[in-house]
Amino acid sequence: MTTFLITVVAFFIGIDDVSTKFFRRPLFIATIIGFIMGDVQAGLAIGATLEIMWMGIGNVGAYMAPDIITGTLISTSLAIASRGGADLETTVATAVTLAVPTALLAQQLLVLIETVNCSLNAWAARLAENADVKGTVWLIYPPAILTGLARSVPTFIALRFGAGAIQSLVDSLPKIIIDGLATSGKIIPAVGIALLMMAMIKKAEFWMFLIFGFVLASYLGLAILPITLIALVIAYLYDLATQKNTVTVEAPQSPEEGGYDL
Repeated sequence: MTTFLITVVAFFIGIDDVSTKFFRRPLFIATIIGFIMGDVQAGLAIGATLEIMWMGIGNVGAYMAPDIITGTLISTSLAIASRGGADLETTVATAVTLAVPTALLAQQLLVLIETVNCSLNAWAARLAENADVKGTVWLIYPPAILTGLARSVPTFIALRFGAGAIQSLVDSLPKIIIDGLATSGKIIPAVGIALLMMAMIKKAEFWMFLIFGFVLASYLGLAILPITLIALVIAYLYDLATQKNTVTVEAPQSPEEGGYDL
């Protein structure tokens, strides 16, 4: 029953990816999988890790990025299914290890799907020539169904035949490898955040805010909420301090325009 529910969810998330794109992020997907499998804590932890790791990934032009949706679906499902008595860090590390190759393999399947979708161009051209507005509605369904199947079928196969193999693999790994996977699960998100900051922090003075936040979290031990509220106040004051309201007043040129003879 769990495999069936996750497969159905994968199908509709695939359709969402070509429509609203609301549930395509790893944090949403992993949380949903965790809820279905009865381990929301692991789902949230895996989703947060993969979200940070894949924060900057996106399709640019003709480039098809790794399929983070299928990668999250399969890695989260298999990691939770094979968790057993493992701690949370090991489960997250297992998910991260599975997510990257899974996303890369699913990327090739998406390229194939997009190639098939290109065959619909001739049909769309004929509908456009005939001004058949109602007929164009049918163009929505083939790409949506194919994309849904591209996510649900690999997920079903992985859950149906892969959970036991993953459990055996995890049990056979030496402790040093498990510890290394757990460490990599912590390092990869840090690298993702660093890359994101390098892209966002363009001014030198912004690094002072980063250092201030680090001090608040590491040395003062403040939680996320108070740091966020402090950041909002500082951001507002910074915006007021740097805002330039320039008012230009032109002097009258003649008595008719309101000028004065001195």
